[in-house]
Amino acid sequence: MGRSRVELFEAIRRDHAVGGISIRGLADRHGVHRRTVRQALASAVPPGRKAATRAAPALDRWKPVIDAMLREDLDAPRKQRHTAKRVFDRLVGEHGAGVSYSTVRAYVHVRRPVIDAEGGRVAGEVFIAQEHGPGREAEVDFAEFWVVLAGVRTKLNLFTFRLSCSGKAVHRAFATGSQESFMEGHRIAFEAVGGVPTGQVRYDNLKAAVTRILMGRARAESERWVAFRSHYGFSSFYCLPGKGGAHEKGGVEGEGGWFRRNHLVPMPKVESIAELNELLAAADADDDDRRIGLRTDTIGQAFAAEAPFLAPLPAEAFETGLELTPRVDRHARVMVRQVQYSVPAHLIGRRVRVLLRASEVVVFDGARQVAVHERSHVRGSMHLVLDHYLEALARKPGALPGSTALAQARASGAFTSTHQDWWDAARARHGDTAGTQALVEVLLLHRHLPPEAVVAGIAAALHAGALVADVVAIEARKAAASTPAAPTRDVAPGPLAPVVPLQARSPAAIAPDDRPVPSVAHYDQLLTQPKETIAR
Repeated sequence: MGRSRVELFEAIRRDHAVGGISIRGLADRHGVHRRTVRQALASAVPPGRKAATRAAPALDRWKPVIDAMLREDLDAPRKQRHTAKRVFDRLVGEHGAGVSYSTVRAYVHVRRPVIDAEGGRVAGEVFIAQEHGPGREAEVDFAEFWVVLAGVRTKLNLFTFRLSCSGKAVHRAFATGSQESFMEGHRIAFEAVGGVPTGQVRYDNLKAAVTRILMGRARAESERWVAFRSHYGFSSFYCLPGKGGAHEKGGVEGEGGWFRRNHLVPMPKVESIAELNELLAAADADDDDRRIGLRTDTIGQAFAAEAPFLAPLPAEAFETGLELTPRVDRHARVMVRQVQYSVPAHLIGRRVRVLLRASEVVVFDGARQVAVHERSHVRGSMHLVLDHYLEALARKPGALPGSTALAQARASGAFTSTHQDWWDAARARHGDTAGTQALVEVLLLHRHLPPEAVVAGIAAALHAGALVADVVAIEARKAAASTPAAPTRDVAPGPLAPVVPLQARSPAAIAPDDRPVPSVAHYDQLLTQPKETIAR
C-alpha cells in the first residue's frame, strides 16, 4: 500500500534535515518531481489539489445571453424562474446555439449565486439566534396524529405547549381541534407548569383563536379567546401565514417532531383518550431528564430555574366550556352538536344550561348540576343514562325491557348480571309489573350508595330469597359501612351473613327477652298534684 502525501512529505523533510541531501537527490530518492520536494520543504501539510478547469469555447459567446436570463429572474416569481433546462432550451430554440446541456447546467450552477448576490438576493434565508428571558415567552402548536383507540386507528389532535427559555413542554391529546380543546389545553398547561408566561405566546393562525387574518400580523380574534387571554394575563403573537412563518416558533415545531418520533412511534394502543393523556403526562415527566442540543442543563433543571419567573395562576380557573341552552325534548334528551344526551325526565319541555367541554358535556338546571356525559364526536349518536328515566319507569314498568337506556347500561357494565338475576327472580315471584317496579326501587339506591355496595346488597338478598327492595337497601348499607374494599360486580359477598326471614326462625332460635314489662305507675303521682303546680 502506497504512502500518503503527508507521509511522503515527512520522509522528504526528515532526509533533508538528517543528511543534507539536495533537492535533486531527494527527488531521485523518493521518485518525485523537484517541485514536490520544494513543497515538502516549505510546509509539512501538502497543498490542496487544484480542480481542473476545462475550457468551453463553444459557450463563451453565449455567456452574456445566459447572464441576462438569470438577471431577469431577480424580479420574477419564485416558481417562474429559469431552470438550467429552460436556459438550454432557449439557447437552442431562440439562438441556434450549438452547446451541450451539461455545459449549460454547469455554468448556470456557478453563475446563479453570483448574480443573485449582485442583485441583493441572499442564497439562503438567514436565521438570527434569539434570547428568551425566563418566564417570558412560550409557543403553542396544535397538530394531528394517529393512535389505535379501542382497537380502531383514529386521528386525534396533539396540543403542545413549550416554554421558550427552558424548553419545558406539556402535551395533551384531544378528539378535535375545537376552541374548547384549544383553551382547555392552555389551562392544563398553565396548571402543569404552575404559572403563566409574563410576555407573549406564539401561535399559528389557528381557527380556534383567529376568525380572520388581516394585513401583516393583525388578526381578528374570537371574543371567547380574548376573554380567556385576558383572564390569564398574557398576550398573543401570530406568526406569518404559511411556511414563511414556521421558523418564528421553531422551538415548538422541533419539540413536536421530536416528541412524535420518540413517544408516538409506534402508534400508541389505548382504550380511551384519558388513558392516552396519562401516557403523555408520563412522557413529559421523562423528558425532564433530556438535554436540548448542546445545553449543559437538563430540561428539568432549566425549568426549575425558570419557574419562579412565571406569573401566578389566577384564583379561579377559566371555564373553557362553550355555554349552550337547548330545550329538553319529549324523550328527556338534549341535542348538542348533533349528538343526543339524556337528562332527568322531569325536565322535559324546559330549557337547560349546557357546558360543552373538550371531553365532557355538563348539564345544569339553574345552578344545580343534573347530568354529566362523556362527550361524543359521532354525529347522530345517542347517549342515555338509565337513572334519568327511573321515575317514569316506575309508572310505566312495561317500557323498561326494550328501552335504549337499559341496553346502553348493559353495554357499559352499569346494569350487571346480578341486577338481571334479581329482576328475573322478582318478576317470577311478583309478576312482570310488580317485579319491574321493585327493580326500579333497587336502581334508585344507586343515587345514594356506591355501585359496589348496591350490587353486594342485591346478591345477598337474592341469595336469601328476599325479593323486596327494602332488604336490598339494608344489605347495601351494611356492605357500604362494613366493607372497606367493596366486592366486585357479579360476585356474591363473602363476609356478609345471609338474610333469614323471621318466618323461617324457630321460637327456640330467638333469644329470650328478660326486660321488665312496661308500666305507667310512675305517672299516677301526677294525678295527686294541684293543677297549678303541674302548670308551673
